[in-house]
Amino acid sequence: MRVVLAEDSLLLREGLVRLLGEAGADVVDAVGDGDTLVLSVQEHRPDVAIVDVRMPPTFTDEGLRAALAARSAVPGTGVLVLSQYVEESYAGDLLADGAGGVGYLLKDRVSALADLSDALERVASGGTVLDPEVVAQLFARRRRDPLQTLTAREREVLALMAEGRTNVAIARLLVVTQGAVEKHISSILTKLDLPPSDDDHRRVLAVLAWLRAEH
Repeated sequence: MRVVLAEDSLLLREGLVRLLGEAGADVVDAVGDGDTLVLSVQEHRPDVAIVDVRMPPTFTDEGLRAALAARSAVPGTGVLVLSQYVEESYAGDLLADGAGGVGYLLKDRVSALADLSDALERVASGGTVLDPEVVAQLFARRRRDPLQTLTAREREVLALMAEGRTNVAIARLLVVTQGAVEKHISSILTKLDLPPSDDDHRRVLAVLAWLRAEH
C-alpha cells in the first residue's frame, strides 16, 4: 500500500515513517506542510494520505483542508487524519466529504501496529475508521444536544427567533396564530431547560443554542 505522510514535526514524521513501514505501508513521500501534501498526492497518487490536523502556519485545520483538497485533485484517495485531541468539527468535516475512504485516529493509538495496519487497509478500500474515543464523544454530544428534542415546527420558530423576528412576525410567516407561536416558544424554552425569567434572557439563550448547533 502506497502512502503519503504529512506531519510538521520532523522527529514525529520520521518515527511515523518507520512505524508505517512496520505496519506494511510503503511511504512514498513524507512532507511537513499542507501545500506540499497536495502536490505530493498529485504526483504520487497514493492509496492513502495520512495527515496531522494541525499544521503550519496557524496550526488549526490546515492538515484537514489540505487532505480534502488533495482528494479533490485526486478523487478516491483515502484520507487518514491523525490528531492529538478529539476535535468533533474536524471529524464531521471529514465524514461529510463522502468522496472516499476516511479515518480519524488519535496519535497515541497509532503505536499499535495491528490497529494501524487494519485502519490503513480499511481506509484504502473505501471504508471508514473512527477512533473509539472520537465515536464516544460524538455520541455523547448528540445525547447532550437539547435541540434534538425539538419538533420540526419548533426548529422553524427558533430559527426565526434567531433572525430577530417578533412573535407577531413569526405567526404571520408561519401562518399560525400568535397564541400558537407563544406555545411553541414556551415548549422550546422548557426543552432547552431554560429557567423562567421576566425579561428576554431566556429567548436570547435559546437563540445562542440554535447558533451553536447550526453554525
